[in-house]
Amino acid sequence: MHKHLLDADDCGAKPGAMTKLPAPVLMLGSVLSLQFGQAIGKQLSGTVGAPGVVALRLGLAAALLLLLYRPSLPRSRTDAGVILGFGTAIAGMNLIYPALTLLPLGLASALQLLGPITLALLTSRRLRDAGCAVLAGGGVWLFYAPQGARFPLDGVLLALASGVCMAAYLLLSKRAGARSTGGDSLALALAWAAVLTVPLGVMEQGTHLLAPQVLLTGIVVAALSAVLPYSLELAALRRLPTGTAGVLASLEPASAGLAGVLVLDEHLAVTQWAALACVGTASAGTVVRREKKHGETAPDTGSPINVRAAPEATATGMAGKER
Repeated sequence: MHKHLLDADDCGAKPGAMTKLPAPVLMLGSVLSLQFGQAIGKQLSGTVGAPGVVALRLGLAAALLLLLYRPSLPRSRTDAGVILGFGTAIAGMNLIYPALTLLPLGLASALQLLGPITLALLTSRRLRDAGCAVLAGGGVWLFYAPQGARFPLDGVLLALASGVCMAAYLLLSKRAGARSTGGDSLALALAWAAVLTVPLGVMEQGTHLLAPQVLLTGIVVAALSAVLPYSLELAALRRLPTGTAGVLASLEPASAGLAGVLVLDEHLAVTQWAALACVGTASAGTVVRREKKHGETAPDTGSPINVRAAPEATATGMAGKER
């Protein structure tokens, strides 16, 4: 759940220690925290399985945000439907974790990012976006063909499914944020995502999820891959143009490759690093084009959406982005 979900003003965020750091540093910290959190989650899946990791990540994050925001229940069936769809998309995005048990972290992140890039292509009539899509596809090809690499098809499909859910998340997050104040929509959506996923982890692992070492690692995963990235990005978006933030967020495939090397000892060939760069550049290209088109000079703090939705946000009438 990649993630980066609320506008700082909507959350009632106060200037603090993070505001003293340059906004690009905060944004980069968000990207690195997310990917290193996912790397630790991949390690943890060796102990409790991917369903266990997802259960800990979403369950702990939901509990924290419910305590923090104490949201009110939806006031209409329409509001409830949007929240349920939003939460279902968040749960689906966590298909990245079973994918990580089969694929290198960098490849899984790149495949997931194809979801938003494809959405950008489908919602745009500009040649440049088509070129970005081709560049992204070329990057994925570079991971396979030159080295004769072979990866499990089910892992690839899981990562792509996570990307589809990310695209749906980006579309639904605007509607969810527009129908509630503060962090209510996010807290409720995460709670529903936890309802969908925690039972699967409990069925597979039972009370093993409550073992001190497992629970502690789960807290680290939830903090690094959810709570900390969201907080850093919220602080960054108070001072950073949306397009610039989107370009920095496009470093995710490369940061995933770095996390894979440092945490998981996943070594990539030069061509595979080039593949990650292609996907990241394609993502950045869709953001930069729209920033120039709309003349963005500062983040739109009236929107609950952040940077991950940059490609599709403009095409659907959004001014901000999110993951």
